[in-house]
Amino acid sequence: MGISPLKIQFVLAIVAKRIMSKSHWERKLDVYKKWGWSDKEVLAAFSKYPWCMIASVDKITAAMDFFVNKMGWYSSIISEHPVLITLSLEKRLIPRAAIIQFLSSKGLINKKINSLTYMFECPENTFLQKSVNSYDEAPQLLKRYQEKLNPLEKPK
Repeated sequence: MGISPLKIQFVLAIVAKRIMSKSHWERKLDVYKKWGWSDKEVLAAFSKYPWCMIASVDKITAAMDFFVNKMGWYSSIISEHPVLITLSLEKRLIPRAAIIQFLSSKGLINKKINSLTYMFECPENTFLQKSVNSYDEAPQLLKRYQEKLNPLEKPK
């Protein structure tokens, strides 16, 4: 699989392969391929972050739909950052996307894809510090973020 046995990903890859039947593995490969990934991209993503194959077919589909159709990213970007597939849509991706889109619309953030993917991947306190609290719009951004985190709560 091209993973060095000296890396933790090697152990995770073995675990991922062992806990999944061949038919489940094939279904997940098919899902990624439907989103335009090549065999090489699937293997590269698996090598970087084996848990991307542990995610359910529904989770993979929902994450890919979010990034490709709602964020407008190429699916190959996700193959380079496979951890994104495993992040919670409701608790991380959607709330952070609201902030990213707001900051982007105001020209306040770097639109380089590595900067954007990092905004989804980074820890909560780092995200809040760099993407919410460091702007003049911080109160408005924090309110927007909290509304997306807790959509059922009434605004205060």
